[in-house]
Amino acid sequence: MSFKDKILKNQSPWGSPSGGGSNNGNGSGTRPQPPSLDDIIRNFQKTINKFSGGKSGGSKPFILGLLIILGLWFASGLYRVLPDEQGVVLRFGKFVNMTQPGLHYHLPMPFERVLTPKVTKVNRVDVGFRPASDTGRSSGVGNVPEESLMLTGDENIVNIDFSVFWVIKDAGNFLFKIQDPEGTVKAAAETAMREVIARSDIQPILTEGRSLIETDTQEIIQKILDEYTSGIQITQVQTQKADPPDQVIDAFRDVQAARADMERSKNEAEAYANDVIPRARGEAQKILQAAEAYKKEVVAKAEGEASRFLAIYNEYKNAKSVTQERMYLETMEKVLADIDKVIIEKNAGSGVVPYLPLPELSKKKATN
Repeated sequence: MSFKDKILKNQSPWGSPSGGGSNNGNGSGTRPQPPSLDDIIRNFQKTINKFSGGKSGGSKPFILGLLIILGLWFASGLYRVLPDEQGVVLRFGKFVNMTQPGLHYHLPMPFERVLTPKVTKVNRVDVGFRPASDTGRSSGVGNVPEESLMLTGDENIVNIDFSVFWVIKDAGNFLFKIQDPEGTVKAAAETAMREVIARSDIQPILTEGRSLIETDTQEIIQKILDEYTSGIQITQVQTQKADPPDQVIDAFRDVQAARADMERSKNEAEAYANDVIPRARGEAQKILQAAEAYKKEVVAKAEGEASRFLAIYNEYKNAKSVTQERMYLETMEKVLADIDKVIIEKNAGSGVVPYLPLPELSKKKATN
């Protein structure tokens, strides 16, 4: 009998009844039917009854407990993000999204979990020195020469210590884009500071140029971290110390003291000049004004005299004798006004002169 004929006759092609009908002992060869849905539910209830004590009513507490467990499991997905945090949702360990402060929900474990790093906490990285707590000493700071010694633009060496303060700007990038945030910030800070110091002279670094150096360094650090998509925001760069190396610091301080004396002398000279020059200018202006006034007075007087002369000349042409008499009288009035005199009439007696008090007149003249 062929394979096809056996299939058509509902027989197994390997010589036994299809479907394993020999197990029922009648050899009928009928195919067993799959269990119905009711049989499956009934068998499941029997299994539950075994675990609940064999009673049909015992399944209710089990189901209720199962529902409570499921409810607690689903409720475990609720989480709250504090105002100083950002929520980072991970689905099977993969970053999905970020959440802002407030109440949120995520799929319960093991599907999703949430990380909530502090994004407003100000972190600090020290470059060039270590605080006493880090070095194990009771006081002071530990200098790190390989970090603090830098070459300036005028080929001098400066010993500079500074601190970098930073916060988390993007929690997702912060957690997954960089492996060592503090080490990354420190390396970027040292690189940026060396770049700024290399294009600056030593004098402004040690004196008035620190604020500009801090600003430039902060900008360069932020640019480097943004290229790394690190999720870090630099808030401040603070210079703790900027001195020459210890071997030459005494000589440099002497130079600084001499420069300070020079500046003090220069300031005193400028103060004296600012006091003398305005007064000299005032005196010069006063002299110029007096000369101008004298000039105007002389010119006006001359013009007046000229006008008076012309007026008298015109009168002289019209009345010569009268004008001569008038000019004579005016001249005598001016001459005799300021001298001591005794007036004797023309027709007075001839014996008057011996009786004049000439000595008294001479004494009075000497007294005056």
